[in-house]
Amino acid sequence: MCVKVACVGGGPAGLYLSILLKRQDPSHDITVHERNPEGSTYGWGVTYWRGLLDKLHEHDPESARALEQASVRWNEGVAHVRDLSTRRPGDDGFGIGRHRFLEILAARARSLGVRLEFEHEITDGNLPAADLVVAGDGVHSALRTRHAGHFGAELKDGRNRYIWLGTTKVFDAFTFAFVESEHGWIWCYGYPFSPERSTCVIECDPGTWTGLGLDTAAEADGLALLEKLFAGILDGHPLIGRSSADGNAPWLNFRTLTNRTWSRDNLVLVGDAAHTTHYSIGAGTTLALEDAICLAGALREQPDLTQALARYEQRRKAELLSIQSAARYSAQWYENLPRYIHLPPEQMFALLGQRHSPLLPYVPPQLYYRIDRAAGQLEALRRFKRWLGPKVARTVHARALSSGK
Repeated sequence: MCVKVACVGGGPAGLYLSILLKRQDPSHDITVHERNPEGSTYGWGVTYWRGLLDKLHEHDPESARALEQASVRWNEGVAHVRDLSTRRPGDDGFGIGRHRFLEILAARARSLGVRLEFEHEITDGNLPAADLVVAGDGVHSALRTRHAGHFGAELKDGRNRYIWLGTTKVFDAFTFAFVESEHGWIWCYGYPFSPERSTCVIECDPGTWTGLGLDTAAEADGLALLEKLFAGILDGHPLIGRSSADGNAPWLNFRTLTNRTWSRDNLVLVGDAAHTTHYSIGAGTTLALEDAICLAGALREQPDLTQALARYEQRRKAELLSIQSAARYSAQWYENLPRYIHLPPEQMFALLGQRHSPLLPYVPPQLYYRIDRAAGQLEALRRFKRWLGPKVARTVHARALSSGK
């Protein structure tokens, strides 16, 4: 049966879903609507990990090969704290420019017969006639907002401030740098996304942000101050804000989005329109593509649209539980940085790698470090740690609900 699909938003979720649906049935009539001109996108590089790449090779080998070839790779992490540094091996990580990433997916979609309509904004008032409308129009989704009461969207602002920048410094590993200023700690996450550029996300608490004057500084002045603070890792390279056409790079509070339900009649949410997870776990692009994989699978398995959308939502919500928990604890780790920053660098970096743990906030950091080291050698202790962590998380969650926090 030929199905007409309208994907609203030309981001990773909408483009990849169009590719998967066309591969499942070339007779499907699929259009991707994007409000911005082709080739215009925000942000610098996106990051993903080996597990996602393996899934992409399984579901569409051609686009997976193109993405892998266009990505840079690392398998180490390095942390700089004041003048001290420590380096650890890690999982295979990949970085690719967001513009190049979307370009590859768009070219693949076109090759399969998907129509791409740029500079074409879709709202609830001009919804195209389609069997299925996919809202992949981001965290501020106009289609979701139009039916906010039905979807039950809830947005929670994080405490810390962050800014998304680029740099001509090409990092050789996923890089963390923590700098103590006279107004408190400020830190960055850096990773390469091409042979010439890296992404550099800088974060600090509100007191440091205002104390340094970053709340009122012009963009050029703010970048100059940040370059001075992070001179130790930038090696003379500049930080880069957005181009003048895009306006200044803003300081933001991360907004965590959840929705009570993800579909309404023939309208379904994907990617950031459905959920967001804190950038410190580097999972946004991965989750958007996994949404597309799951939705395409549900539509293939279940011919009834209502049941297919329900199956997609049920599966993805279950799969997201652990990653949403990890993101919440990761954000809290950085919000409570003084608890960890004075540890010896190798201990601090080890706990940085454990920041997703629901147990870590409730155990003295040095004790947790010793337990974690021992757990790596004793299977019984490792099993106990895996059992205790979720129990603590459930208890804390229940208390938060009962207190109304």
